[in-house]
Amino acid sequence: FGNLMDSDTDAFPGKPVYTPFICGEESFGTGGDHVREKDGMFAVLAWLQILAAENPDPAKPIVGVGDVTKKHWEKYGRNYYARYDYEGVDKPAAEKMMAAMVEAQPALIGTTVDGMKIAKADMFEYHDPVDGSVSKNQGVRFIFESGSRFVFRLSGTGVAGATIRMYLEEYAAPDADLTKHAFDVVKPIADIALKISKLTEYTGRTEPSVVT
Repeated sequence: FGNLMDSDTDAFPGKPVYTPFICGEESFGTGGDHVREKDGMFAVLAWLQILAAENPDPAKPIVGVGDVTKKHWEKYGRNYYARYDYEGVDKPAAEKMMAAMVEAQPALIGTTVDGMKIAKADMFEYHDPVDGSVSKNQGVRFIFESGSRFVFRLSGTGVAGATIRMYLEEYAAPDADLTKHAFDVVKPIADIALKISKLTEYTGRTEPSVVT
């Protein structure tokens, strides 16, 4: 997101401005146009500011992070999320699996798998709104009519071989049960993802190395 952070500078004159800019990642790192990497102190100070605003009266019970989170869910709903990592996978096998999924995507759109209808399926591309550049091959996506989705990505940052990352997400509306464990909620999506990807068939793996 470097271009978004630089959008209000001489580097991109006459282009749309996207600052102030704040971004986060799945491991809760927080950054923005004030810093190019994860800024732990900024994240802590941001939460302290939120808690200060939520606790104007010292005589009343303290409103904590959990309370703020539940209040947010009650208004906007909750995105249940989990990630399965398969580490040290044979790279050619992983690449074949990814290629087979991309090839199968057009025929899978509009079909129903285990009660969930696939509304969209593609290989995600990021189109930079600042300089118009396109980053291809950013993940194999399957999005259901409900808005739930799963995404497969290959990572080369593991110790050996390739790491297959399977991202799972399901949205629950404010009137739904928002107290469930994320792993339980996304398990049906994981089952569909494994069925479509044929991960076990390609890699021989029956269980992820890590679930987060």
